[in-house]
Amino acid sequence: DPEMSRGLGDVYKRQIKENEMFGIADQLLGASKIKVMCEDGVSRVGRIPGKIKKRMWIREGDLLIVSVWDFQPDKCDVRFRYTRTQAVNLSKRGKVPKNLDIF
Repeated sequence: DPEMSRGLGDVYKRQIKENEMFGIADQLLGASKIKVMCEDGVSRVGRIPGKIKKRMWIREGDLLIVSVWDFQPDKCDVRFRYTRTQAVNLSKRGKVPKNLDIF
């Protein structure tokens, strides 16, 4: 499972799947919800699943991978969070969409 890998080298192998996209953590709303600015320019309410909440702390300005809900396109689930270093590296390699590139 790519999400379980912790080593830095493995992280970039985390492929963006079909209904996933990059997003920037905008503001924490509490109750494990977060406002995410997605790469398609839409601001969505993201849900942080327990398995991620326990494992990684998400702060405003973090680069995330989110998957949009089919039945409620204004909501999404947080799938993955990049550390600051990983985000900067991705950005240097041109992997982050221009409208999200704040690194």
